[in-house]
Amino acid sequence: MTRQIILASGSTTRQSMLRQAGVEFTSILARVDEDSIKASLLAEEANPRDIADTLAEFKARRVADKNPEALVIGSDQVLELERETLSKPSSPEEAIAQLTKMSGKQHKLLSAVVIYEDAKPVWRTVGQVRLMMRTLNPPFIESYVSRNWEEIQHCVGAYQLEAEGARLFARVDGDYFTVLGMPLLDVLSYLTMSGAIDG
Repeated sequence: MTRQIILASGSTTRQSMLRQAGVEFTSILARVDEDSIKASLLAEEANPRDIADTLAEFKARRVADKNPEALVIGSDQVLELERETLSKPSSPEEAIAQLTKMSGKQHKLLSAVVIYEDAKPVWRTVGQVRLMMRTLNPPFIESYVSRNWEEIQHCVGAYQLEAEGARLFARVDGDYFTVLGMPLLDVLSYLTMSGAIDG
């Protein structure tokens, strides 16, 4: 019998990536207090890579504990700008402030995945992408946020590269799927190798 695959995320982008790749799965939102976990890790001076990995594992474990028979995929994304970790903006004003801070600079996106089987972690990876943002003028930032707030409020860095956010950048070095929130090719390779999907 094929093992059930569960994506421990409510992210429509991650769901779309797996669905378009032909993976059959169920999505269950992992209810974890991301803000308090992240605050605790930052207080311990954890690096962005470890923060992304830890949050992904918390999500996978929370869902796997209730679904031990399933293969559970937990994922999280962190943005690092000049050694500072940025979170999803809580308001349009914060989105404007984040984009203003990133304007004309390079930042990194780290997308972590942890997979649980039999309620135990069996595989993990952290994809990393470097993005160079153009120098943006303040009126454009404000109009961009105003036009796109409904979508970008759920995104670290306040942009979606697959949408109008592409206009913000001069260069992107790395895997496109990792920018979207999951190193999909690595995940598909593991799922194929483990026999969870055909290949």
